[in-house]
Amino acid sequence: MEVTRSYLYIGHMSDDSKNNPGHHGMDVAALRRSATGFALDRDDLDDDPIVQFEDWFRYACETVPMDPNAVALSTVDSEMRPSSRTVLLKSFDENGFVFYTNYESKKAEHMETNPNVSLLFFWSDAARQVKIRGKAEKIPTKESLAYFLSRPRGSQIGAWVSAQSSVISSRSLLESKFQEIKDKFKNKDVTLPSFWGGYRVVPDQIEFWQGRRNRLHDRFQYTKQDDGSWTIERLAP
Repeated sequence: MEVTRSYLYIGHMSDDSKNNPGHHGMDVAALRRSATGFALDRDDLDDDPIVQFEDWFRYACETVPMDPNAVALSTVDSEMRPSSRTVLLKSFDENGFVFYTNYESKKAEHMETNPNVSLLFFWSDAARQVKIRGKAEKIPTKESLAYFLSRPRGSQIGAWVSAQSSVISSRSLLESKFQEIKDKFKNKDVTLPSFWGGYRVVPDQIEFWQGRRNRLHDRFQYTKQDDGSWTIERLAP
């Protein structure tokens, strides 16, 4: 299947903006993209949102040039202030969507306080988004270990090095720590840090968004019911 896309990016710098040192000269409002994807109807959707996600994810892997598994994770802190950052999806199944991080990071701190999170995949080349709402939970250590052992050695060492989200005075501290850990595990397997592992987002709502002409996008929302089944509703764009 092909997605037909037309782009119109318009930007200019007016004489006034050139003479105004407080203006960057970018007409952001004039940046436009008209995305014409194929139609998405209820009959096109699988009754199971995980099966539907797998279909779209496979397509993204074929059409998105870089990091189709990149996903924005949004959390809230103890004062209900939101934060978002990009993480990498590393597995998914009927139980949820898994990513890995430092358990002492800000995002981990947020999820310990409030496990309600959202994930957002945006695949620009496919004119598609998937929004997932659910609760985050730590995965078993054995699952984290299995993934950790599959990582490149440099990434394994890197997991030991960074006290993620903490303030540091210079990059040289990171590089020195990296060399220290590298020497520590010389000629040995790198062990799993106790402060590093995976989270699974267990979904209760999943939305599939397909970009269409004139901003009349197709949106379908799956909502999980108490009996484990899913309802599917079309949303206005």
